[in-house]
Amino acid sequence: MTKKKTVKWAHKDLLGLEYLSREDIELLLDTAESFREILDRKIKKVPALRGKTVVNLFYEPSTRTRVSFEVAAKRLSADVINIAVESSSVKKGETLNDTGRNIEALKADIIVVRHNCSGAATMLARNVNISVINAGDGWHEHPTQALLDIFTLRKKTGKLEGLNVSIVGDIAHSRVARSNIWGLTKFGVKVTVCAPKILIPPEIEKMGVKITDNIDEALADADAINVLRMQFERDDMKAFPTQLEYFRNFGVTEDRLKKSKKNIIVMHPGPINRGVEISSQVADGANSVILEQVTNGIAVRMAVLFWVSQTKDKDVHTKHEVVNEATY
Repeated sequence: MTKKKTVKWAHKDLLGLEYLSREDIELLLDTAESFREILDRKIKKVPALRGKTVVNLFYEPSTRTRVSFEVAAKRLSADVINIAVESSSVKKGETLNDTGRNIEALKADIIVVRHNCSGAATMLARNVNISVINAGDGWHEHPTQALLDIFTLRKKTGKLEGLNVSIVGDIAHSRVARSNIWGLTKFGVKVTVCAPKILIPPEIEKMGVKITDNIDEALADADAINVLRMQFERDDMKAFPTQLEYFRNFGVTEDRLKKSKKNIIVMHPGPINRGVEISSQVADGANSVILEQVTNGIAVRMAVLFWVSQTKDKDVHTKHEVVNEATY
């Protein structure tokens, strides 16, 4: 007799990758794989979310993520509403929870929220019965960006286990880095983080990563590198006085890439600051999959929207349920 694990669709929300299991993530990636094929059809639409309403509630500027969620929802035949916070009742003092409750009262089904405060998506999810998807909260997590990064890696290499992935850039302020680390390490990926010492979060090694402040060391054995934007607007510590100095010390250039593996994969979550964290030659070069990430992001977000919409009991706020089925 053997035991077979079956992952049930029991998630009301997607708030982060820290508490998702490897099985959950694999299920999302496999679902995204099936949706990815739809994007190459002549008619790029399926009725999976027909009759559902998705609300994009973004408290921070966004291009790729907001548009990607909008396209993903429309590809699934959902109705989409974009709320411009700068011209909403938030400017009159309405709280996030009250905004969420009003959206729920308007009979929407899913809220996609981006907020500058860490934990905002979790707080909202606890106060509404409709599904909440975290599109980035403060310095905490950006789960769908990490999922599309992992999806792209798996698609390019055919595997995840045993890969060496270096994340280079502003680690301290990066929700993308945190979500990638939580997700990649669940698959046995060896993750290295590279940044100026002042931009390495305390005790990040407890997440199972290697730390270096040498860009050449980070590139040496990497199968893939994920280049992060240096967030100068959040750099209160003044890690680098000028953008040029940062580029000289940590910029991913053609010369540095020549010392790495020939087929190293170059990734970037965007927006790209050319000549700051990455050169144009590398961003547009043969090793770059940056635009593939953008396309893959639609399929991944289609999978996430479909995933949360399948929850039967909208009051479920717990982690996934795994059932052991006996097979003979």
